[in-house]
Amino acid sequence: MASEKDSIILHTCNNYPDQLDKERLIRLFESFDKNGDGRIDIHELRDAIERSRMPASLEHAQEVINIGDLNRDGSLDFTEFVRYVTEQEKRLWLIFDTFDHTRSGVIDVDDILITLNRIGIHATREEIDKIHKFMCKDGSVKVDWNLWRELYLLQPYADLSHLAHSWKLARVSDINEDLTVPDEYAEAVMGPDLWWRILAAGAGAGAVSRTITAPLDRLKVYLQVHASGQNKLGLKSSFEAMIKEGGLRSMWRGNGVNVLKIAPESAIKFLAYEQAKRLLNPKDPTQLSIKQRLVAGSLAGFISQTSIYPMEVLKTRLALATTGMYRGIWHAARIIGAKEGISAFYRGLMPSLLGIIPYAGIDLGVYETLKVTYLRYRDMDQSADPGVFVLLTCGTISSSCGQIASYPLALVRTKLQAQAQTMPHEPSPGMITIFRKIIEEDGPRGLYRGILPNFMKVVPAVSITYVIYERIKRTLGVYRPPKQ
Repeated sequence: MASEKDSIILHTCNNYPDQLDKERLIRLFESFDKNGDGRIDIHELRDAIERSRMPASLEHAQEVINIGDLNRDGSLDFTEFVRYVTEQEKRLWLIFDTFDHTRSGVIDVDDILITLNRIGIHATREEIDKIHKFMCKDGSVKVDWNLWRELYLLQPYADLSHLAHSWKLARVSDINEDLTVPDEYAEAVMGPDLWWRILAAGAGAGAVSRTITAPLDRLKVYLQVHASGQNKLGLKSSFEAMIKEGGLRSMWRGNGVNVLKIAPESAIKFLAYEQAKRLLNPKDPTQLSIKQRLVAGSLAGFISQTSIYPMEVLKTRLALATTGMYRGIWHAARIIGAKEGISAFYRGLMPSLLGIIPYAGIDLGVYETLKVTYLRYRDMDQSADPGVFVLLTCGTISSSCGQIASYPLALVRTKLQAQAQTMPHEPSPGMITIFRKIIEEDGPRGLYRGILPNFMKVVPAVSITYVIYERIKRTLGVYRPPKQ
């Protein structure tokens, strides 16, 4: 068996900077394989993670198995283990080498501070000192390569962003397009050289996501404005009516301005959120309670929504336009401005702003509740990372709950935006009048016209945005280790 393991090691471990020695690999495998059956299962792996002093859970262990389990039998044999360790230590070596600025073979607090500053993550010395003390053991004051790989061998980080996330210096972005509380770093603030890249990645991902789900968005707007208890318009009949009027291409009407508003809205929201945090907690803006985050997010939402609201009106008008009504975004803006005046671009603003509070409150509250409940169910520490899939699921569910609460206001907003175009000869009603009319004609159910296509686009929108967002971030070099 020893010669077989030697052969596996020689075949797998070629050209590695640390020259993995076969005795260490064999000892390591045998220390994980407690029952001696030649395989490391999920429970043995979880125990090994726990012994490394890192947060351990079956889900975490499963992530490691998913990476290393080539034959998909649910465990790691020796060949798979050696391959995983080899590849993981290559990644860990690159990160370690990036931190080790003095080439002394050890990492201290200054090394970590310098590296994080280079990639745009600004943390205090006190914060880094806590992280460094956790990594050190037996009274050591410096982290060498052996200690580094011992700690992070079973933490499948591919780059510095994952490592910063494990240190709670970064938070997985919630990329739902309707989220009111902007992305943030839990204990750090993005530097000026980083935030524009994240903004660009978010804008690019949002553009792809919104373009793919644009037909559902136009269907929602069409139902919000035209459907009632009298005409019995549904998903199929509305879709057929739009195709008949303008062809398949018409399903993307209004998408251009919807994409154009992503970047300015995100930038304004981010900057407003940063200022709101400083107002709420001048001593340490990075440490906000959930209530303070809600207030800061709502303020940022008010400011960004007001700033780009004319584009919201244009999106609705273009989505409801018939063939030939407008030649494009600028033509539509000129026509609306000339006929209705500047005030037309702010119709529906009040219900839009009012909808921010219930949406943000429920979205944030449900998100935190779901995440905490999951961590308790898995018997994980409350500060542990539950994983991207869990965070995306929590975000999707919480966003859907927030939309249910705020949807009636969104419906009234759309009707106010469209009023002068769809019923030009009728007097323009106010928010309360439209609410009363909907209740009188359709009952409470009428306040949720168009919500089904809105829900239908949530899962694909979130999934598409996340995948594209991560790809663009890597392309732009976000969190990429700096060149030496």
